[in-house]
Amino acid sequence: SRRQDEPKDTIVCKHMVTGITHQQQGEKFATCGENTQLWETGRSLPIRTFKWGVDSVHFVRFNPVETNLLGAGAHDNSIIIYDTRDVGPVRKVVMALRSNAMAWNPMEAMVFTTASEDYSLYSWDLRQLKAPTNIFMDHVAAVVDVDYSPTGREIVSGSYDKTIRIFRSHEGRSREVYHTKRMQRLTSVLWSNDDRYIVSGSDEMNLRLWKARASEKLGIIKNRERNSLQYQEKLKEKYSLHPKVSRIQRHRHVPKHVLNASREHTIIKTSKARKEANLRKHSKPGSMPHLPEKDKKVIEES
Repeated sequence: SRRQDEPKDTIVCKHMVTGITHQQQGEKFATCGENTQLWETGRSLPIRTFKWGVDSVHFVRFNPVETNLLGAGAHDNSIIIYDTRDVGPVRKVVMALRSNAMAWNPMEAMVFTTASEDYSLYSWDLRQLKAPTNIFMDHVAAVVDVDYSPTGREIVSGSYDKTIRIFRSHEGRSREVYHTKRMQRLTSVLWSNDDRYIVSGSDEMNLRLWKARASEKLGIIKNRERNSLQYQEKLKEKYSLHPKVSRIQRHRHVPKHVLNASREHTIIKTSKARKEANLRKHSKPGSMPHLPEKDKKVIEES
């Protein structure tokens, strides 16, 4: 048992390591800290060192489809894309606030989502980084971690507001929210490979296992019961635009602190929009153009 506890290999780094990721198919892995370094198993020195700017990097993720692409987030609020076949970084986009985590879409090689300090998540297309393709809003505190479902159609996020939210990749609002009285601030979330469960880790040192679909029955389902469930889903889809049905589908009970914070954020957003409208009203025509919410988040793209 003592031999089993001993590591097979130990690598000593010159700087503190803040993140690590392994290539989906291959022997390479990457670490981040003061810079991003590419390693290969069996070697004690990095193959390549990537650096863009002077700020340290706090997370790094390999692309599971295009295995040569590497995404990272730096303390200067930037998201950096590296190509391990090239010496330098490929693309860089600077946000208004820092990104805490990143997840690549397992079905679309060029799409990834980042979790931000501004209570939102942003989906990006690597071919067009001038603005995010979608913004996911509903959290009332910084989003700490994010992960994709194996199908690439849904996203799970964990936040500092002590809730887990599930989003459909093409919608901006969450379809489900999970919370408990004992669960504290989230530190990590993970979607299982069978697309049925979500694992979360939180500050009170507990791991929790959640169902990806809260109403889904676990265990063996007979054909008659399966047909009945499918019929019920079709009925929900058919009458989803009915006001009362859509309200029932949208409504979720949330903790009191989340409800109060969301009301406060609504007041703040309304106040900002009113102030902007008044400034535009009393300014020279054309001097204050209407900017989409997506364009306000990106400071610089290179």
